[in-house]
Amino acid sequence: MAFGGVFNGRRVLVTGHAGFKGSWLSLWLNALGAKVCGYSLLPDTEFSAYREAGVGEILECEKIADIRDSEELESFFRKARPEIVFHLAAQPLVRLSYSEPKLTYETNVLGTLNVFEAARKCGSVAALVNVTTDKCYENPETGRPCAEDDPMGGYDMYSSSKACSEILTSSYRRSFLEGGKPFALASARAGNVIGGGDWARDRLVPDCVRALSQGRPAPVRNPDSVRPWQHVLEPLAGYMRLAQKLLEDPARFSCGFNFGPDSSAVLKVGDIVEILAEAWGGGTSEHKAEFGAPHEAKLLSLDISKAGRELGVRPVMNAADAVAASAKWYKRFYALREPMRGFTLGQIAEFEKKARAKNIEWSF
Repeated sequence: MAFGGVFNGRRVLVTGHAGFKGSWLSLWLNALGAKVCGYSLLPDTEFSAYREAGVGEILECEKIADIRDSEELESFFRKARPEIVFHLAAQPLVRLSYSEPKLTYETNVLGTLNVFEAARKCGSVAALVNVTTDKCYENPETGRPCAEDDPMGGYDMYSSSKACSEILTSSYRRSFLEGGKPFALASARAGNVIGGGDWARDRLVPDCVRALSQGRPAPVRNPDSVRPWQHVLEPLAGYMRLAQKLLEDPARFSCGFNFGPDSSAVLKVGDIVEILAEAWGGGTSEHKAEFGAPHEAKLLSLDISKAGRELGVRPVMNAADAVAASAKWYKRFYALREPMRGFTLGQIAEFEKKARAKNIEWSF
C-alpha cells in the first residue's frame, strides 16, 4: 500500500476538506484506509469537487465552520481526536486578497495559529503539515528557483499572509514543539495546482474550462507569465509523504519543503492554455488584456531538490499529462453530469500506478 500503509486505520483531520485540494486529499486518504474528519467552510461556487465527488459521504466526522472560530475549532479537535492533521483551510486567492486584506490575514495567519493551538491542546496529534504556497517567498523574479532557505516575503496580501504563516510555523515550533513533541510540525510549499473539480474564480484552468464548456475561447490574462504547473495529486503525495516522515523522525523532518514539477513543467500561461484547448478537442484561446489589474508575479519557480533528496518525492506527470488528466475530468463531468467520485478515485489509482512504475518511494 502507498506510503507504507501508514494512514490505514489512523484518524486524520483535514482542514479545508471541502476545498479543491482538500477534497482530493480526503478521498485519497479514505482510499488508503484512513478515518478522515473534515473542518471547512463550504465552496461558494455552483460546482465543486466536494459536491460532485460526494466527499462528505466518506468522512468519519465533519464540521462546516470557520478556522477563525477558535472555540468551535478546539471543540472539533477534541471530538475528532486526530493523530495526523493536514491544514489546508485558507483564503487562497491572490486577487481576492486585494479587496479582502483583513479577511486574508485573519484566515491565513490567525486561523493557522488557531489550528496549531487546537492541535496542542487536544493531546492526540502526532504530526501536523501546514500547507502554504510557493508565493510565500520574497520573489525577485530573476529566474532562479526559490529554495527553502530563501527569505519569506510576498508582494500582495495573499502571498505575504502565507509568508507570515511560514514565520508563525517556525516560531511556534521553536516555542512549543521542541524535538517534535508533543507533535511534529512541518510546512509544505506548492502552487499552481491543476486538476478536475476546481471552479474557483480567477484561476487559469477553471476560467478556461468554463469558457470551453460553453463553446467560447479560453481567456488568457497574462500569457507570458511563467509558473510551475502540476497536477493536484503531485503536491498531495508530497504532503502525505511528509506526514509519514514526521511520524518516523519528528525532529529531522519538522521544517519546510518545496513541492513542484521539474523544470520542463515551468511553462508560460499561454502555453498551458494552448495545451488545454488541444486536450479539450478543438478549443481555442484569446488574450484578454486587463489594464490596471492588480499585480501578479510574472516569473516564479521552485527548487524541489530537498524534497527529492530527503523525502524521495519526485514528479510523476509532465505538464501535458497533468493538463490532459484535468481536461478528461471536466469533459466527463460536463458530458454526463454524474457523480464523479468513482472517476476521481480511478485517476488516483492511475497516478499511484505511474508512481510505482517510476519506483517513487512513497508509492510502496
